[in-house]
Amino acid sequence: MNRIAPTAGRRAGLKLAALSAVAAALALGTAPAAHAQVKLRYAHVGVANAPQTLYADEVAKLVKERTAGRVEIQVFANSQLGGVSEMVDGVRSGAIAMGHHDFASLGRIVPTTAVFNTPFVYRDAEHSMRATDPRTSVALQLINADLVAKGNMRIVGTAFQGTRQLTSKEKVLSPKDMQGKKYRGVPVKLWSSMITGMGATATPVEVSELATALATGLVVGQENPLPNIFNLKLYEVQKYVMMTNHMQSVLAVFVNERIWQSIPAADRKILEDTMQEVGQRTLQWDRETSAKYRKDLEAKGMVFIEQKDGLDVEGFRKSVLTQVAKDFPDWTPYIEQIRAVK
Repeated sequence: MNRIAPTAGRRAGLKLAALSAVAAALALGTAPAAHAQVKLRYAHVGVANAPQTLYADEVAKLVKERTAGRVEIQVFANSQLGGVSEMVDGVRSGAIAMGHHDFASLGRIVPTTAVFNTPFVYRDAEHSMRATDPRTSVALQLINADLVAKGNMRIVGTAFQGTRQLTSKEKVLSPKDMQGKKYRGVPVKLWSSMITGMGATATPVEVSELATALATGLVVGQENPLPNIFNLKLYEVQKYVMMTNHMQSVLAVFVNERIWQSIPAADRKILEDTMQEVGQRTLQWDRETSAKYRKDLEAKGMVFIEQKDGLDVEGFRKSVLTQVAKDFPDWTPYIEQIRAVK
């Protein structure tokens, strides 16, 4: 009995010391990570090594480091959790915490979200990232309020996906050269409006059928970023690349609102700052990638047409924006706010 009592006393003392340590940790905001860790499922459709995949992976890595493991992002790439519609629905319901895709993918919740895909709305790639920064963009903040109210989600970050260019079997210098000819448009209303504004007849073709449509003459041209033009082997059925720079493709990172608000404010800031930082890196990744693919396409025989060669970019800009204003009149105030960003 005399030997057992001290042991019990020591155990009681140790237990009291442990409880005191936990209490002190809670007071300092340093509770054990096991009790504070947040796990976020992040879905997207990008394939391995694509810039958007590198973006998500880098954000996940840095957030875990910078929150000392309090926030862990589990990335599911390559449509592992479903296609775009399933991903958007999953984030809306909370089954998926967050994801990224074109702004237009949220258009069925708040139609004006697609305004950030408007052709010729950005001056350059850097402007596109400034104009879509959720912390400072007035237009995006207004649309975010609608997304929260109608879709239980908000946009919290952006990544640069690339600049879209026009290709054709024939040299094109102005909208007049496309008049009455069939050009492929992404099967989305905005893309049809853009192709019509370029002077052509918009013909919807799924990307999986694009090479065949070009080879058979169903359409004579199309538009895509340079990496897509190369990877789809469009150099086999197209001769010219017109550097219209007509669309800066920015991906929106969106998150379930309930889950977002459940994350402590300090960690939300780390998430926002990290997404902004890595988003800026995607601009450099795109510059490097585009330069490489231009060389690869030229090696395959494609001819690049620029303004110095007579390409009337301003003519395309005016014609396309006139068509967009006609087809989407309620976008005008947002477009003005986007273009006003310095």
